[in-house]
Amino acid sequence: MKLALRLSYFGDRLFGSQMQPGLRTVEGEVIMACRRLGLFEDWREAGFAMAGRTDRGVHARSQVCSFFTDKQDRAIRALNRVLPEDIWCTAWTGVPDGFHPRYDATSRTYRYYFIPVPGDVSLMQEAAEEFIGQHNFSLFARTRDRDPVRDILSARVFEHGPFAVFEVTGRSFLWHMVRGMATALEQVGRGEISVEDVVRLLAGAPGRRLPAAPPEGLVLWDIGYEIPFTPLPIDEKSRRCRDGRRHRYHVMMAEISALLIPEDEAQKRPKQTVHAEQTADG
Repeated sequence: MKLALRLSYFGDRLFGSQMQPGLRTVEGEVIMACRRLGLFEDWREAGFAMAGRTDRGVHARSQVCSFFTDKQDRAIRALNRVLPEDIWCTAWTGVPDGFHPRYDATSRTYRYYFIPVPGDVSLMQEAAEEFIGQHNFSLFARTRDRDPVRDILSARVFEHGPFAVFEVTGRSFLWHMVRGMATALEQVGRGEISVEDVVRLLAGAPGRRLPAAPPEGLVLWDIGYEIPFTPLPIDEKSRRCRDGRRHRYHVMMAEISALLIPEDEAQKRPKQTVHAEQTADG
């Protein structure tokens, strides 16, 4: 059968999500753990795939991978025991053979955490609203000959404790696009550019591409699918890792508990395979 897993990870000790020879990555660590458990031997033959890439230093609350295995029960029961402490599986579901975690996603949500709050949050919110809809993001991202037009479903900026948080949901994103958007919002908050300047940038006016904000503030927050996932309890080593970083890393401090589904909540939910219909391309 084909299994889909929802993953969370701290990205500061990982060289991104995509497998790279000789470097520690999310894909590399997850595939290694799967092979240790005998879930598959060759990741290519198992059809291993992830929903998208994250750069070095970027974190995830909700990344998704899928692969074929005939040892589903072993994966659900034991994967968190063999994954490293900074990567953990938070939920699972059975999916149709044709499911692909990238192409079947209906939306993606990112959060960027600013600390300290960079000035006027109300102006940042006003500028964030300009992102909603279809726009040309060529000055916010590295397009690499891809279509720079993207459809943003929602965008907002809000304060939470010591943070200003930029949350954006879209059908798809370009490389460094969210971090470029975060740079623009930070400049608006500080009074370095205006909301009208953001509108001009979105219109594709001539100019230099905005630099990407630092990766450690970015979290892949959620990926939308038309399928439910069954939560999993988190192993103790990952809890210790989370708690140990609560004070050392500011990125997820305010909402760090949201990364992990509490064991008591997981135990309340039935653990059963859910077969899902395929969704439109994301």
